[in-house]
Amino acid sequence: MINQLIANIKKTNAPIVVGLDPMLSYIPKGIVEKALKEYGETLEAAAQAVWEYNKGIIDATADLIPAVKPQIAMYEQFGIEGLKVFKKTIDYAKEKGLVVIGDIKRGDIGSTSAAYAAAHLGKITIGTKSYTPFGEDFATVNPYLGSDGIQPFLEVCKQEKKGIFVLVKTSNPSSGEFQDRLIENRPLYEVVGEQVAKWGETCMGDSYSYVGAVVGGTYPEMGKILRKLMPKAYILVPGYGAQGGKAEDLIHYFNEDGLGAIVNSSRGIIAAYKNEKYVSFGEEHYADAARQAVLDMVADINQVLER
Repeated sequence: MINQLIANIKKTNAPIVVGLDPMLSYIPKGIVEKALKEYGETLEAAAQAVWEYNKGIIDATADLIPAVKPQIAMYEQFGIEGLKVFKKTIDYAKEKGLVVIGDIKRGDIGSTSAAYAAAHLGKITIGTKSYTPFGEDFATVNPYLGSDGIQPFLEVCKQEKKGIFVLVKTSNPSSGEFQDRLIENRPLYEVVGEQVAKWGETCMGDSYSYVGAVVGGTYPEMGKILRKLMPKAYILVPGYGAQGGKAEDLIHYFNEDGLGAIVNSSRGIIAAYKNEKYVSFGEEHYADAARQAVLDMVADINQVLER
């Protein structure tokens, strides 16, 4: 699937991913009120509003982008109904030709890790039949428990030709509390980055590995170091826009071939109509605002890469 992601990026000339991280506060009142009228003040109503919102954004942006990244927590908060919409969103995005990165940040060991890998990237067998529970193309994983937690995902990646993005240096302000700690005079994130490169050697696509890394766009100097440590790993870059990451900070996340990184924006796109820059679109045209935000983001990043 790393080959498909790269093909999509080349086709769209857009090294970005739209984070589908819906909060009810992001969703236009008209969509919410319609769902409440039909389903009452229920979890099902909230989930239905999320679905209508997601569908509008996907429809408006699918021709411009290579991938989407739904964050599972934003669906889990609505219980089973939310998880149904998580699956529905994945399936719809894939129908539109998009690669789906499941932002699930799983991290466990043994049979538990294997179950997570099967649920999100693999298949589950019941009697004589096999099922694909969620069916993302990639998943984010937490390496804190070590290789025991990653190996089951690697096995599924090899079987299904799918991929993972390992948390290496995250974009949040407190990430340094652990990730920057020195281990034998080196920050922990460098140690993890080297391990990501080793895991990746066992799962190669045509030019890049199935094993990628999450490296926040808010730490460009660290990103520069990690790019060199992981030359064959695709880097998923959160932190652009709303979290303070700027396009000019991202140049070192890419390789000389212009590939190697995909930059995420979530609320900066899906809630663009709330931004002063796009407020003229209005709530009713939230999806058009999202489309314009995508166009602006792509132009912003590409003008830096083309220098």
